[in-house]
Amino acid sequence: MTKEKDEFMNEAENNEANEKQELLEQKDAEFKNSSKANKAPQKRWYVVHTYSGHENKVKVNLEKRVEYMNMGEKIFRIEVPQKTITKVKDGKKQDREEKIFPGYVLVEMIMDDDSWYVVRHTAGVTKFVGSSKKPIPAKDSEIKKIIHRSQTQSVKIELDVKVGDKVRIVSGPFADFIGDITEVYPDKSKLRASVSIFGRETPVELEYKQIQKV
Repeated sequence: MTKEKDEFMNEAENNEANEKQELLEQKDAEFKNSSKANKAPQKRWYVVHTYSGHENKVKVNLEKRVEYMNMGEKIFRIEVPQKTITKVKDGKKQDREEKIFPGYVLVEMIMDDDSWYVVRHTAGVTKFVGSSKKPIPAKDSEIKKIIHRSQTQSVKIELDVKVGDKVRIVSGPFADFIGDITEVYPDKSKLRASVSIFGRETPVELEYKQIQKV
């Protein structure tokens, strides 16, 4: 019995040692695979500078180059940051796209020598943002803000008015008064008018949407 017990104990110890060795080997393999994965290049967003007014052309040209040079596994998305502007002029609405960052294009890519070459040598591209040898990836938080701005729509009202024109105020505390324009602020869609109130000329600041041209 003693001999059989010793053999049983030895076998159990050997099995336990083998299990421990297998576990160590498994963890070692997992660690090596994890290290390789961490060292593998990751796709990031990069900012590309272009000739002014060539942003959309660069996007089209780069998308074509990615296709015929089989770079779809390294270059994923090309975006021109822009937002929709709705202009109201003489009561008519008109939508148009306005670039948020003129002269720049966003590229989501895995950066290496090949992908760098494809983007850098696209017609209209002048450089990557960063040093000439090492482009700097954009922060994810910055890209999220830019994309969010691209998805918003703003309204811009335009009026064909100038200093000296007469306008009727259609809303606000001075509704139905007639005023003479003294200053115009197109960038703010506002103006200043002189309105006669109780026989006195009173300067009033108004938004474009509050007036109609007489």
